[in-house]
Amino acid sequence: MSATPQPLTPTAVREARSLICEHIHQTPVLTSRTLSHLATPAGGPRITLHLKCENLQKMGAFKIRGATHALARLSDAELRRGVVTHSSGNHAQALALAASTLAKRKGFEIPAHVVMPSVSTPSKIAATRGYGAEVTFSGSTAREREEVVRLVQERTGAVLVPPYDHPDIIVGQGTVALELMEQVKPELLDAVVTPCGGGGLLAGVATACTGTGVRVYGAEPREGADDCARGLKEGRRIEAVKTGTVADGLRTPVGVANWGVISDPEKVKRVYTVSEEEIKDAMRLVVERCKILIEPSSAVPVAVVLSSQEWREEVMRVFAGREEIHVGIVISGGNTTIDKVVEVFGKKAE
Repeated sequence: MSATPQPLTPTAVREARSLICEHIHQTPVLTSRTLSHLATPAGGPRITLHLKCENLQKMGAFKIRGATHALARLSDAELRRGVVTHSSGNHAQALALAASTLAKRKGFEIPAHVVMPSVSTPSKIAATRGYGAEVTFSGSTAREREEVVRLVQERTGAVLVPPYDHPDIIVGQGTVALELMEQVKPELLDAVVTPCGGGGLLAGVATACTGTGVRVYGAEPREGADDCARGLKEGRRIEAVKTGTVADGLRTPVGVANWGVISDPEKVKRVYTVSEEEIKDAMRLVVERCKILIEPSSAVPVAVVLSSQEWREEVMRVFAGREEIHVGIVISGGNTTIDKVVEVFGKKAE
C-alpha cells in the first residue's frame, strides 16, 4: 500500500472522494413506508429509514470504493508491479475491477492477483476472473490465505492491498457516508446503521460522520460472527470468528486499524446483533417491499432496526421527545445468486 496512508479523519474521507468520484457510482437512497413503520417503536418517535443502495454500486458492493482509493494512492511504479489481495468475494471482485479500470486510464497493465479460498462461491470466482484477475486458491483460514499471498508476492513483486485493515481502505469506504448525508440532507440524518465484518465500512462511516452529530451504529450476526459486539463488551479485539451464519460476508474478525475507530464510543455508539431468522426475515422484506436484490450481509442492519429490542430502547432513550428521526441503513451489497436465495428461503417457503 502507499507509503503515506491517509489519517483517519473526515478530511481524509473527503479527499478520498475527490480521487474516486469519477470511477464509482453515486448510488441511490430508497425509502419504504412499510419498513419505516415496522421500525418505529410503540410510543417512540416515528422513524424514516433511508436505504443507501450499494448493491447497485459497480461490481455490486461498496468494496469498490476502498479498492479504487487504495490504487489511486499508489505510484505508477507500484502499479506496474501489480497488486495482490486475499478475499472470498466482494473485495476480490473490487480489486480486479479497480485494477482493470485504472489500467485503461493509465495506459499500462496493472496485474491483479487474488488469493481465494478453494471453497469460494463459483459465481464470485468467475466474476473475479471476468474482471481480469489471476486467481490463486488457498485454504479457508486467514493463516492459509496469508501464506499464499506471501508466495504470490515473492513470485510477482505485487503490492498488497488488504481487504479492510488499512487506513486507505477505511477512508475509501467512508465515502458512502458522505453521499448518504448529502442525499438525505445533513440536518435531517440522525443515525446510520451499517454491517460490520472486518470493520472497514463501519470504521469508514464513523470516520466520515465524526463531528457531524450523526450517531453511528454497527450490526452483526449473533450466531457465527459477533466478534465486534463481544469485543466491545470485553474491552479487547477478538481475533477469530466462527463460520455459522447466512451472512457470509461478515465472517471476518475486525481489523486492527478498524478496531481503533470502532472501539471509540464517541465514534461508534454500539454494535447490535441479530439472529439468523431475523436476518432472513429482513432480507425477505427488502426484496419484496423495496424490489431490490440484496445479499444476506446487507440485511443485517435492517434486521437490527426491525427486530432488536436493545436498538429500540436506544431510540427511546436518545431521541425521547422527538416526533420523527431519520436513520440511514447501508445496504452493503447485492452479490448473491438466485440459487442462494432459493437455498436461504426454500425450506421456509414450503
